[in-house]
Amino acid sequence: MNTTAPETVVRLDGVVKRFGATTALDGVSLTVDRGEIVVLLGLSGSGKSTLLRHLDGLEVPTSGSVEVLGEDVPRLAGRRLRALRSSVGFIFQQFELVPSLTVLENVLTGSLAGVRGPRLGLWSYSKARRLAALGHLDRVGLLDRAYQRADTLSGGQQQRVAIARALMQNPSVLLADEPVASLDPESSDQVMALIREIAADEGLTVVCSLHQVDLAISWADRIVGLRHGQVVLDLPTRDLSKTQVMEIYGRVATTTAELRAVQDELLLEAAAEQAR
Repeated sequence: MNTTAPETVVRLDGVVKRFGATTALDGVSLTVDRGEIVVLLGLSGSGKSTLLRHLDGLEVPTSGSVEVLGEDVPRLAGRRLRALRSSVGFIFQQFELVPSLTVLENVLTGSLAGVRGPRLGLWSYSKARRLAALGHLDRVGLLDRAYQRADTLSGGQQQRVAIARALMQNPSVLLADEPVASLDPESSDQVMALIREIAADEGLTVVCSLHQVDLAISWADRIVGLRHGQVVLDLPTRDLSKTQVMEIYGRVATTTAELRAVQDELLLEAAAEQAR
């Protein structure tokens, strides 16, 4: 029997983040083990994006500690911070592609940390990097679109390009901030399934914020619920029902339109169960 303890690659301890009078994170403590897929759930303003930005050094905590891959992130600067970021891929909601560049060039920008000198088109990158980028495009099913402009692709295809770009970093940790918020349900399912498949094949640790409860339950190993900057739920998905997860939202101020939508959904589910 394997008794080796899991390796913790992300650790937050008592993290507080204030923006003026607003407290975005309020005493957040969290660990994520290597190879784990964790989804952050919560209403807008609950602290999901702020938490993710701390893991890449884009935000510095007001107090508390943040460690990623053994590094004390708030203390990093210059070369050491760039080295950490080269091991942490980040997928954004709005894709963050350069519309006028080809798909292949956008993917290659994921390797900029290792490229010296001016970047003047494809030939600024070594043959090995170009082949690697084509391989990642093949992995996400877009090899045949390599020389198209990025802005000619659908939203789902652009997010696949963003995934391939993140893979160019050969990351150990993959962060994703609402990566399917602007996609239709079918594209959302396809993109999330692709991320999970790649994470399993590559042994990646994934921390992702979502707002789709069904998708989170079906996709994550573990769900962490945030409300008003605090962790209010942290359980493996195998131990969770959708109703339990909805409580993350249901305990928020009862006047919000989002809460009413959640309540309506729960009522419909209850009626459907009674009808069976």
